[in-house]
Amino acid sequence: MDKFRIEGGRPLEGKVTIGGAKNAALPAMAAALLTSKRVVLRNIPRVRDIITMRGLLDEMGADSSLKGERQGNRLAIHARKIPDPTAPYELVKQMRASVLVLGPLVGRFGHARVSLPGGCAIGARPINLHLKGLEKLGATISIEHGYVEARADRLQGDLFHFDTITVTGTENLMMAATLADGVTVLENAALEPEIEDLAALLNKMGADITGAGTPTIRVRGVARLEGAEHSIIPDRIETGTFLAAAAITGGHLILECAEPRHLTAVMAKLREAGVEIESRPATRGKDVTQVIEVKATGPGRAADVTTQEYPGFPTDMQAQYMALATQAQGSSVITETIFENRYLHALELARMGADITVDGRRAVVRGPTRLSGANVQASDLRASASLVLAALAAEGESVVDRVYHIDRGYERIEDKLKRLGAQIQRITED
Repeated sequence: MDKFRIEGGRPLEGKVTIGGAKNAALPAMAAALLTSKRVVLRNIPRVRDIITMRGLLDEMGADSSLKGERQGNRLAIHARKIPDPTAPYELVKQMRASVLVLGPLVGRFGHARVSLPGGCAIGARPINLHLKGLEKLGATISIEHGYVEARADRLQGDLFHFDTITVTGTENLMMAATLADGVTVLENAALEPEIEDLAALLNKMGADITGAGTPTIRVRGVARLEGAEHSIIPDRIETGTFLAAAAITGGHLILECAEPRHLTAVMAKLREAGVEIESRPATRGKDVTQVIEVKATGPGRAADVTTQEYPGFPTDMQAQYMALATQAQGSSVITETIFENRYLHALELARMGADITVDGRRAVVRGPTRLSGANVQASDLRASASLVLAALAAEGESVVDRVYHIDRGYERIEDKLKRLGAQIQRITED
């Protein structure tokens, strides 16, 4: 099991290229099941979750190839036939996003058998709205032996209102509806940029989707979808993590291939905390991209944060912000409204000297505190990122264990950090 050994106390400086968004790439990969033609995805991050999803698609009978390119990785998926539309427990338990194959399989083949994902270290995330939505579109749902089985001769367009906002639920039903008979209207849909990116890919494939990125999405079903090529949007959470890394180390970074429009709440909060952030367009080859420059010029200020659905402050940045808040002047109150059990990193940060009090969904971080190197253990993807940030700011050496979590969503983050001046080493143990 791999670990990171980090010697803290060095400001990060230089340029870093932001990779493609894992949470946009995963539904895009699932969307390839909707057509018998080849789908080519560019700017794919080579992270553990992508490898898991690719393994699932290959297990079901799709052909795929992943190649590195100068501006990101290129993944080609060709799902000519799917002899066995089953997502087994062995793969689904590794990554909850595997449930995204449910909608495409039912939409194209009329049958899907997908393992229930179960619980998660950051709280329960049920898929009941996915199933209610598919039933509203005419699917018959049964649950036996830990598997969801969905069947439909052809899905029928209908109106479905999400009782609560769900990103993967919106994606699943949007994909299923592309091949339904008639018009589907999804109300109280998620607004995330990843939803818009998926809709852009589906429309390139021949779907008729309007309203993605708003609370109401309208999908007019078509008879079939074709192949397409698509470039995945930049990863807003990786971007936010490097913004926080610059701030917590007192550094100065230039983030290339970023998208500031997707991070307005995070950048506003960091500016409130005293971090200097500017964005500007830049040319990269034939493409015009965005660059974000971030500079920490002195001790930060305490600022309260409440996680919210997009476009609010993302829950996936809460742990990284908590690490940063340990170095701010004053007390920061963090309120987690999305998941009920997402403060496991607080105990590990306390091992490094952080002063954090957790009461239910509310955490109070008192700063600034002197962090010192310690052995800590990651509990989930974003918790691992917060521990790496804290270790970068701490005095002395830290060892972050179970970094397979961070490999799920960050492509060789230690290599990027090394190029910025961090003293970080991956330790591989048998």
